[in-house]
Amino acid sequence: MKKTTEKNLMVFSGRAHPTLANEVVELLDCGLVPQSAYEFANGEIYVRYEESVRGCDAFVIQSHTSPINEWIMEHLLMVDALKRASAKRITVVMPFYGYARQDKKHRGREPISARLMADLFKTAGADRLITVDLHADQIQGFFDGPVDHLMALPIMTDYVKEKYGDQRLAVVSPDAGRIKVAERWSARLGGVPLAFIHKTRRTDVANEVVANRVVGDVTGRICILTDDMIDTGGTIVKAAEACVADGAAGVIIAATHPILSDPAVDRLKNSSAIEIVVTNTLPIPDDKQFDKLTTLSIAPLIARAIREVFEDGSVTSMFDGHA
Repeated sequence: MKKTTEKNLMVFSGRAHPTLANEVVELLDCGLVPQSAYEFANGEIYVRYEESVRGCDAFVIQSHTSPINEWIMEHLLMVDALKRASAKRITVVMPFYGYARQDKKHRGREPISARLMADLFKTAGADRLITVDLHADQIQGFFDGPVDHLMALPIMTDYVKEKYGDQRLAVVSPDAGRIKVAERWSARLGGVPLAFIHKTRRTDVANEVVANRVVGDVTGRICILTDDMIDTGGTIVKAAEACVADGAAGVIIAATHPILSDPAVDRLKNSSAIEIVVTNTLPIPDDKQFDKLTTLSIAPLIARAIREVFEDGSVTSMFDGHA
């Protein structure tokens, strides 16, 4: 018996960020697969899909937002349910990769949590990962399978270019390690000057930077401070103050992932930054919205990546061969 099977795209979403998932499926012109998901009295999570997923090309979207461990666990259970229900291929879509900051050992007796995350999803049954702006590029090598590393760069640079393109700009990296990303920003903005912040981070206290100084000339320029995430906001706000102290005409903070743990909102509101530009890889509740904050949608990028993977196209072509 011979039978030619058709590819069947099915998109699933956890409960962490339904708004983003709905935007993605609207652009793909399909619907989310209905599912039941709830907690037992002791906090254990239950997941079940309400229709057959046998033989499908499954894309499971979940943003690892707070409470992060709960949503990661739900994501893993969703993948396991798909594997046991005979999905043909399972692609995990994590706009924000949880635990990505712990990608190496700074000191002895520490875990490499980003590697453990990759192992967990592989064990659960994931065949492929799609993620946006990893904290470190080498995390792609932690997962034993294809990883599509999307970049919010085109979306954010287009916005900055349209709004501030007529002014004298400079791109500033918050540390020496992100110079490559800053170079791409500079190229997209027409070759504007580069600078970076020299900082000393305390290894014994989380989220604390000891000293800042600007390496490069930012005098009289609008500085675009780029980073992958804003957590408590301490690092990026100190970097903004350093730019202003060095003679910058103004600072725009651009970061892909708005984690915004307390006291980030207060710090950003009271900072010298003119505008804070982020994407919606993570949900931003109403109590964390403020006037200076601009949120750009990452949904078109994720939807196009899903379409390229499903149709066996090229994700790299989305970024001029740089992905």
